[in-house]
Amino acid sequence: MFQETILRLNGLGDMTDPIIISNIDHRFLVAEQCKQIDVASPTILLEPVGRNTAPAIAAAAFQSVKDLDDPVLLVLSADHVIQDIHAFHQAINVANVHAQNGKLVTFGIVPRDVNTGYGYIKVSETIDNGALNVEEFIEKPDSKTAKGFFEQGHYLWNSGMFMFKASILIENLTIHSPDIVEAVKNSIDNASKDFDFIRLNKQAFSSSPIDSIDFALMEKSDNLVVVPLDANWSDVGSWSALYDIAEKDNNGNVIKGDVISHNTTNSFVLANHHMVTTVGVDNLIIVDTPDATFIANRDNVKDVKSIVEVLQANNRSEIEEHRKVYRPWGWYDSIQLEEHFQVKKLHVNPRAKLSLQMHNKRSEYWVVIKGIASVTSGKDKLTIKVGGSIYIPIGTKHSLENKTNKDLEVIEVQSGVYLGEDDIIRFEDIYGRI
Repeated sequence: MFQETILRLNGLGDMTDPIIISNIDHRFLVAEQCKQIDVASPTILLEPVGRNTAPAIAAAAFQSVKDLDDPVLLVLSADHVIQDIHAFHQAINVANVHAQNGKLVTFGIVPRDVNTGYGYIKVSETIDNGALNVEEFIEKPDSKTAKGFFEQGHYLWNSGMFMFKASILIENLTIHSPDIVEAVKNSIDNASKDFDFIRLNKQAFSSSPIDSIDFALMEKSDNLVVVPLDANWSDVGSWSALYDIAEKDNNGNVIKGDVISHNTTNSFVLANHHMVTTVGVDNLIIVDTPDATFIANRDNVKDVKSIVEVLQANNRSEIEEHRKVYRPWGWYDSIQLEEHFQVKKLHVNPRAKLSLQMHNKRSEYWVVIKGIASVTSGKDKLTIKVGGSIYIPIGTKHSLENKTNKDLEVIEVQSGVYLGEDDIIRFEDIYGRI
């Protein structure tokens, strides 16, 4: 969905590579996703902590004016589905006219049904070059109120997508939320370059108030217009929402992956790890991944937050960590972890290289299963092909490199008294991680 958010802009003229605001922990995943869709030069801003959408958008605005002459920013979320791309592009072109004229523009979704899952925007009746004036922002209503909004017709869903000049955003945000502007500008001015990423200054960014762009600015501004968007839009905030928009089979099921079902109806089943089988079930969400398996009634799927709270209360590693972890050189998958050993699969991208490093508490054994590995172990430099292996003793400087134009994959067996990722001493690293 992140990739589709970028790709659906293809065909629009005068677009730069995107500015992407991401948590630090997602940086290598974001970079890899951009690489896969040939986005060569994204600007990736790394948030040290989450501060909601107002500080994030402000950071993008301050960064953009450093690189460009007051650009128009199109602000998009990575969890939206938009099926009518032509209508989406038309709305963007309309919004661009108003943004160029100094307006803050939001996109309002033309409601398809009575829905209590979205905030609403009450709009004026008069259209001005495809845009409407905003009369009021309204929080998610109850079903009776939502039905009234739907019948009256002067209400749009609040999409959370925006368009404005960077200077206009900064100017208006300074009026209504100066503390955010001060903290974020300081975080940009004192940001540090980290390989292909820009790390916002932690102390400065953390001092920003936590606020959404709606509360911090949009609901307070009199310089705002809304462009109606009727493009089969969905905010996919839950698995049930994904079920709603997906194509279904004759039994009302959405089936993805290695799934065998019998007498199963109106369910979403995703098998992303093991084969999943179902018998005699109805109205379920079943998601099987290498990290965990989630099963819920479709009507209660949003209660997943209660599970997250239990994970947090019990300090479960699943709340922060995935089996598959992205790195600048590729990724690794933790296949098995026990007290004194761990098995990983390493995927090293073409022309990529792990740092020259050493471990004080574990040894490693590498077996090449795909490609050709160039290995440094102590003073030795070796070329190892498929089926070959090497043992790296504790305390030995070592490195793994893929000098070819094809992928390299290695099975790594770690053994020792401690197997944490912080048991790494780096001596040389082409990605600047020392």
